[in-house]
Amino acid sequence: MVLANWDGIEEFAMVARLGSFTAAAQAYGASVTHMSRSLARLEGRLQAQLLHRTTRSLRLTETGQIFLETCKRLIEERDEAIAAIASQGEPSGHLRITCSYALGEKFVAPIVRELSTTYPSLTVTLDLDNAVVDLIADGYDLAIRTGQLNDSRLVATRVASRALITLASPAYLSRRGRPADIEDLRRHECLVGSSAQWLFKGNATFRPQGRWRCNSGNALIEAALADMGICQVPRFYLGNHLSEGRLEPVLPDLNPEEEPIWAVYPQRRHLSPKVSAMVEALRTSLPAYLATASGLVA
Repeated sequence: MVLANWDGIEEFAMVARLGSFTAAAQAYGASVTHMSRSLARLEGRLQAQLLHRTTRSLRLTETGQIFLETCKRLIEERDEAIAAIASQGEPSGHLRITCSYALGEKFVAPIVRELSTTYPSLTVTLDLDNAVVDLIADGYDLAIRTGQLNDSRLVATRVASRALITLASPAYLSRRGRPADIEDLRRHECLVGSSAQWLFKGNATFRPQGRWRCNSGNALIEAALADMGICQVPRFYLGNHLSEGRLEPVLPDLNPEEEPIWAVYPQRRHLSPKVSAMVEALRTSLPAYLATASGLVA
């Protein structure tokens, strides 16, 4: 059912968030009676119960939980539209970003800091988490992700690329020999990271086995420098180790195609200024950061 106006929507969202009519009334700047009557009118128009009420607690009904997500998006998009007009499109408000540790800590965080400095009306939360979160359910504006994307509710803009490289130290290769092909990797010590398989040219894959595992790319590089075996990591972990000879490529002719790095955000009719500014900043700055870290820029 299409609501004729906003009456009750903000009141409902406030009560649901704070868990009581009294707290919601104080935050909203209205009386408890106003909050209760607004919610009752809203339920009447919807012909559905949104909250279970007892003398001691409130909790959302199943219908209320579904409707709350819609209400939060409506309120957010309304506020963003007003802010965009008021600031003539300048990014403002709060921007929530999720990103993996590998990309976020060293590369995305500096870009976010630069954006925050440029736009003082913008506040940012950058959550670093290797888990793939649900942007819509968890209330994120933007995610930075790699590889294949499958969620049709999201829009993706390619902002950079990530190269994978397989390598080992000269001492290890001198001791154990240099692999001639992918299958030859089975006789070697493989340093295993967070990925269950290594990727090679032509969509070829290899499932590494070894005595040493760690989900940190920096730790894999340190193990390779300690002559412990062969690893495959994103090139941005390398720094000058390759150019200065501390590590050497393994099977360089079989390096896979570069993987895209995406800025991913929920589908909306109008992209908010804060999200579009962040996407453009990533597209402008991230490739250069990655190239420098990869030892490709002097």
